[in-house]
Amino acid sequence: MDTEQIPEILSEEVIQEIKTALENKTLTEAIETVNGILTDIENVPLNIAVTGESGSGKSTFINVIRGLDTDEEEGAAETGVVETTMEPTPFSHLQFKNVKFWDLPGIGTPNFKADDYLEKVNFSQYDFFIIIASERFKENHIHLARAIHSMNKKFYFIRSKVDVDLESSRRRRSKSFDEENTLQQIRENCSESLRDGGVGEPHVFVLSLLDLHKYDFNNMQNTLEKELASHKRHILLLSLPNITLQVLEKKRETLSKLNWLWAFLFSAYSADTNPGNHTKGSKVLQVVIEKHLNIFGLDNRSLIRIASAFGKDVNDLKSVIKSPFVSTEINQGVIQTQLTTSVAKSRILAENFLSYIPIVGNLITRGVSFFRSYLMLGDCLKEFTEDATNVLRKVLEDST
Repeated sequence: MDTEQIPEILSEEVIQEIKTALENKTLTEAIETVNGILTDIENVPLNIAVTGESGSGKSTFINVIRGLDTDEEEGAAETGVVETTMEPTPFSHLQFKNVKFWDLPGIGTPNFKADDYLEKVNFSQYDFFIIIASERFKENHIHLARAIHSMNKKFYFIRSKVDVDLESSRRRRSKSFDEENTLQQIRENCSESLRDGGVGEPHVFVLSLLDLHKYDFNNMQNTLEKELASHKRHILLLSLPNITLQVLEKKRETLSKLNWLWAFLFSAYSADTNPGNHTKGSKVLQVVIEKHLNIFGLDNRSLIRIASAFGKDVNDLKSVIKSPFVSTEINQGVIQTQLTTSVAKSRILAENFLSYIPIVGNLITRGVSFFRSYLMLGDCLKEFTEDATNVLRKVLEDST
């Protein structure tokens, strides 16, 4: 079993709360406790501030990172070559409404002052800042970064429109052009100008906002993941668009850390003497599988959206998907069929499970219902990751 399945997104306080519930409370009270914790994890707020000079692409970045296909979709941040944002404007993630990207007023105005700017945009409400520039980073960017640092907030720099620079260099130096060398020069020039301005060791990521999966997107995701608190990291990973293989695998990893809680709910409902709660157990698994399908972009609505965005036939995308949950209506019958296939493996897992999960009390070790559901959820996540990977490769096969 992977050690990644240990639930490190849960704080020690929450772990203790679950342990107390399992050991000292009734079955109904323990179910209520775990349900409440899962709800809190799903609804943790994440507020990301995005700023830069007008025309740098900050609004486009917000639209792309939220999963919008164009800047003209309903609910998109307004874009333009002149400043269109006068007040901090929140844009919620399409799936996770608790994740908000704030489009802040541009910092290139003549009366810009970093300290006043941060006060006006209510800097304390943001988890971190992203500062975007389409060319070089200027004095305004440096002043803002230093002010953010003085207030103990994290900030990251994005050098946007790097695809334009690469194409220009390719045309002017057709014989000696080297893409990776050119990218590294851009990174180093940006970092050097920021260090010269007193920023220290800045995090600089070069991106194409029209092809976000290229260049430094994975590096940016790794950095944010490393520097965010674990509960914020979890919701950030889930909210990222499914545009790289690494993102898909990270989503599988973070979701797998909660499988034991979902499995506990199933086994607890199954152990209840009230027949109605047996149905609730299957419903728990149905709901979580539907959520996971949506997170990996494998639900029908997401597949239609992806096919439209990349000019593909949705049936071509579905042809590379193997999971039965994608092609079949998810109901209690399908859930029970999948659970049945996990029986043999669950007996083996039960013998070794206690050394990997920090809290397993008598409530969830009765019979094999816990282990069956735990294994089924793990298998589903692996299948969904593989299917989403195949879909991603399919939509990008003519675009790379």
